[in-house]
Amino acid sequence: MKIEKNRVVALTYELKIKDENGENSLVETADAANPMTFIYGMSGLPEQFEDQLEGLETGSEFDFKLESDEGYGNVDDNAVVDLPKQAFEVEGSVPQDMLEIGNYIPMTDSEGNQLQGRVIEVTDETVKMDFNHPLAGKDLYFKGKVESVREASPEELDHGHVHGEGGHHH
Repeated sequence: MKIEKNRVVALTYELKIKDENGENSLVETADAANPMTFIYGMSGLPEQFEDQLEGLETGSEFDFKLESDEGYGNVDDNAVVDLPKQAFEVEGSVPQDMLEIGNYIPMTDSEGNQLQGRVIEVTDETVKMDFNHPLAGKDLYFKGKVESVREASPEELDHGHVHGEGGHHH
């Protein structure tokens, strides 16, 4: 069965990016015990990622690169913001170790959207947060294998995610 719209796909892969020395650095792995499972066309993954997989079958191997603008985009300077330190207070004080450089903190914007922000600077008054995707500005190198392809159930299509093994359980 080929990968196409509304089919459940399970992949094993390694994702690498070039580090500051130009060396390939492994940043993510999905192995046979924990494959990445998604509904093709409904995954929320970069469109170019899905395009590279279209038409592959169970057992097919893949090896491709996504330029940064095809993956998670370029770094957006507007996604780096200074927030008042009080915004991080819980019951009147900032929890110890929360505001360490490099920490990711789940936050909500004014519209209620969930965001992950990385602490990049802390002063007495403010916290500089970077809300860019951690892989923004990076070329992505994927190498892996298609483990399985199957039809998505009507319930999975209705809910927009995979159920059962490798997916969501209600």
